[in-house]
Amino acid sequence: MSTPLVSVIVPSYNYADSLSVCLRSVAEQTYPAIEVLVVDDHSTDDSVAVAEAAGVRVIALSDNGGCGRARNIGVAHASGEILFFLDADVAMAPDAVAEAVALLEAEPRIGAVCGIEDPEPLLHDTLVARYRGLQYHHWSISGEGDVTFLFPAMCAIRRTVYDEVGPFNPALRQTEEVDYGYRISRRHQLRLTSRVRGRHDHDHQLVPLLRKLFHRARLRIPLYARARRFATGFETASRAWGSLAAAAALPAAALPALFGPVWLIAPLALVAGSVAVDQQMYLLAYRRRGARFLMFFVAVHFLVNVTITAGIGVGVLQWLLSRPFRQLYDSTFPVEVTA
Repeated sequence: MSTPLVSVIVPSYNYADSLSVCLRSVAEQTYPAIEVLVVDDHSTDDSVAVAEAAGVRVIALSDNGGCGRARNIGVAHASGEILFFLDADVAMAPDAVAEAVALLEAEPRIGAVCGIEDPEPLLHDTLVARYRGLQYHHWSISGEGDVTFLFPAMCAIRRTVYDEVGPFNPALRQTEEVDYGYRISRRHQLRLTSRVRGRHDHDHQLVPLLRKLFHRARLRIPLYARARRFATGFETASRAWGSLAAAAALPAAALPALFGPVWLIAPLALVAGSVAVDQQMYLLAYRRRGARFLMFFVAVHFLVNVTITAGIGVGVLQWLLSRPFRQLYDSTFPVEVTA
């Protein structure tokens, strides 16, 4: 049986710092049949020079169009039977491509395979990056199996499935992966597995992380309103309730001043409830980093929960008031790809 060619497609925008590590991890793959395409999304740093120095094919775009469009353009230039999307801030384990191909060959009903990121940050080892690495790893590993949420940082998809489902929607800048996950999982199994591993250069500053999570929560509302369910594999109803409980603790903190100290139990109970819905995640943080880091982790995740709730609230208002926002995911497919 012939070895299928795998096209590793790396969309990149201003990731010069991590791109060399990313491409080195591709060069160190045990799988023998790989072509590499870096699609530079009009970077203003040295990303193109870094990619060219690594000896890979570079497609430099004349304007910035987002990850979805960059992936689509990479596919248009790819020759592989299997497409492996790899974010420029991710370094794969040496057997990542081989494991993904093995899963696709062993189970024909699987249309795409997504990997799980290790909890340790790739480059920036700040407290925020440690938080994000542990949080993202736990949420991913707890959803391992068949999912409806695409994890495009490390994702292998059959070319035939991509052609059938159509390209990523280039109009979606921060939620294209959720949209694409729904589209694939309606027709094929979408597998999230720890057999495909890598390390991610996670967000390492708090404000940019919170800003990203706010907008992602806001922009998911029209999709979830249409689908009438959460994506499986990452976001769960219990985590949604945990976010709401954390946000409710803020106004509840005024109750002791208004009605007496006995009412302190209300905000404390809400915070405890928020922690309880994901207690295994907090235990992981404690086991990995100790008690002092756990205190930091709890505080940051509280802010994350409040931010997500705020994003959902703003998204609901936009959905009620804006017809274009309600129609955000109603585009027809396939979408035309232009280089």
